Amino acid sequence: MSKTINIPLGSQHIALLEPVRFSFECENEKIIGVEADVGYVHRGVELACTTKFKFKQVGYVVARVCGLCAIIHSTCYTLACEELLDIEVPKKASYLRLIANELDRVHSHLLCLAHTAENAGFEALFMRTMKDRELVMEAQETMTGNRVQFDYVSIGGVNKDISAEIEGSMRAKLALLKQKVAEIEELFLNNWSLSLKYKGVGIITKESALGRSVLGPLARASGVDFDVRNESDYLPYSELGFKSIVMEGGDIHARNMVRLKEIFESIRLIEAALNGMPEGDIAAKVRGTPEGESYMRVEAPRGECFYYLKASKGQYLDRVRIKTPTFGSVPGMIEALKGQNYADVPAIIASFDPCLSCTAR
Repeated sequence: MSKTINIPLGSQHIALLEPVRFSFECENEKIIGVEADVGYVHRGVELACTTKFKFKQVGYVVARVCGLCAIIHSTCYTLACEELLDIEVPKKASYLRLIANELDRVHSHLLCLAHTAENAGFEALFMRTMKDRELVMEAQETMTGNRVQFDYVSIGGVNKDISAEIEGSMRAKLALLKQKVAEIEELFLNNWSLSLKYKGVGIITKESALGRSVLGPLARASGVDFDVRNESDYLPYSELGFKSIVMEGGDIHARNMVRLKEIFESIRLIEAALNGMPEGDIAAKVRGTPEGESYMRVEAPRGECFYYLKASKGQYLDRVRIKTPTFGSVPGMIEALKGQNYADVPAIIASFDPCLSCTAR
């Protein structure tokens, strides 16, 4: 005899690291209905960017939207602002921005994979992945001077060049990281308790991903070949031969594998950028004040990050609007949870890598 029960999960839960609340309607162990509420954090970042901070300061403010993709946010805002100011950024600065963005992606993906291992009960791999993640964190600190809030990208370029010594240190850390990630990938490919038991769990079909506008690794794991790095020339990805990673499974296992393979692609892009680093300045002079409207799209670790700006030739912007990938992925997350066993909920949510810090601004 079946029994229907309602189970709340969040906004504070040991298996849910973000302030989001789910309400599950379950028939015995099967989930038959899902509701989600992401409205638990209100920080007023967008309003502050138009009332408290001048346009030259906003790039550092929006970097605080998310600690995991701080450089992505500052890059997206800065590119939109440079369009309003009609600034041509030196090519070397674009290469340095690309390196910083891809380092951001690597450390974010590794954190997601660590939590995926933790939610599968593989505590040893969680600790090991976090330890290996220190290599990319150290590379970021070597390049920018900070471990988390990097304040590296500025209007017109970047705030710091890299010396031969810094480049050598980064290359050594990335070479070692490739070896470490290859070992982690082997576990995700062959360990039943970690990843293989999640094949066929939390599936989002290609049709469902397209219909619900799923973004980032979630979409690419479902066979949707969409990546802003292929769609836009905001940074020199095409020059370095970027190739997006696409898989067909649409389940937890496929999402894990997409992130692992994207780490290797990001490291390859960083090494290619270092090999082909142009000569010249790292920043252009900023003259005037912004006027008009602009928008910019950047591929964040979780998918498309979108910024809209409006300005009327003043020190303060009229409007700053931020759309982050997690918000757009909530309908897909609900779809992936329906029909699954309640016991698999932590693993499914972890495979989405939700970031409510980005979503609630």
